Amino acid sequence: MAYTTINKSTDYFNTKLYTGTGSSNAITGVGFQPDLVWLKGRSNANWHWWTDAVRGSSKNIFSNSTQAEGTNADGITAFGSDGFTLGTNTDVNGNGNTFASWNWKANGQGSSNTAGSINTTYTSVNTTAGFSICKWTGTGSAGTIGHGLGAVPKMIIIKDLSNTRDWFVYHASVGNNKRLKLNDTVAEGASTVFNSTTPTSSVFSIDGSVYVNNSGSNYIGYCFAEKTGYSKFGKYTGNGNDDGSFIYTGFKPSFILVKDSNADGVWELFDNKRTSYNGLGIFLRANSNASEITDNNYPNPDFLSNGIKWRSLGGGVNDNGHTYIYMAIGQSLVGSNNVPCTAR
Repeated sequence: MAYTTINKSTDYFNTKLYTGTGSSNAITGVGFQPDLVWLKGRSNANWHWWTDAVRGSSKNIFSNSTQAEGTNADGITAFGSDGFTLGTNTDVNGNGNTFASWNWKANGQGSSNTAGSINTTYTSVNTTAGFSICKWTGTGSAGTIGHGLGAVPKMIIIKDLSNTRDWFVYHASVGNNKRLKLNDTVAEGASTVFNSTTPTSSVFSIDGSVYVNNSGSNYIGYCFAEKTGYSKFGKYTGNGNDDGSFIYTGFKPSFILVKDSNADGVWELFDNKRTSYNGLGIFLRANSNASEITDNNYPNPDFLSNGIKWRSLGGGVNDNGHTYIYMAIGQSLVGSNNVPCTAR
């Protein structure tokens, strides 16, 4: 049976766990030079740090907060060929504290994309993995942004870098006239921030509101297209049973982010490095600075060869009759028969 082959490394996402040292700390073993690093303390109640190659290693935003972009020269000090280096900041490198990092590969800082009516300052694109990072300056008028993916994004996360504002999320299963907020527990709500227009293979749309397009303000957008054998974005209905709902992805996920879209609820975040099989549920939440939660009543999902199987009665991922949206990512691109790609 045929399967996909490509001419470069096939790892585009990886979870890396580490322990802080309180001094310069080179984190290696990611498998590539990351262009988006999302950090969270497991043993300590620190904020979720998002740092990317488009804005530079010293620039940070925080998915549990509306706070504008900050500058921290002692956080991530450099991106390396196999990971990143940390400074002395205790939020990401406290001595003896444990941390998780989720790492995506784009294409460095990138360059301006002029496909939309609003030119980006930088767009960093990995078309094979369906991931791009876009930065633009708002105009105050509705327009389009070039994402560079060559495929229709299924999920877009936008943050105003200049001001204290919510993180706005487009998800294809919610639709173009609604929004979710990554920093908040609120259910999907009616909104025109995506200009009630479905993204195309070249651009996504935004309205002229201050949330995504305030004149003179800077914005960052993380765009994700679906790729067979690597990423899946969709929805499912919970059954409230410990023989829980199954999400078919067609590959073995290594990361999943879940949100109840019809009711208030947290953004539950699971990965294959923190998973305790047949044991405690291990939770981090994208909208909360809380340390890692363990709960006997809500075991971790099973990461199967072709999807996710919930083993929970509810717990924010499987409440009976509730509709959930999800983002599922594999570590390596695989073919349609679930055979990993080979590099040539």
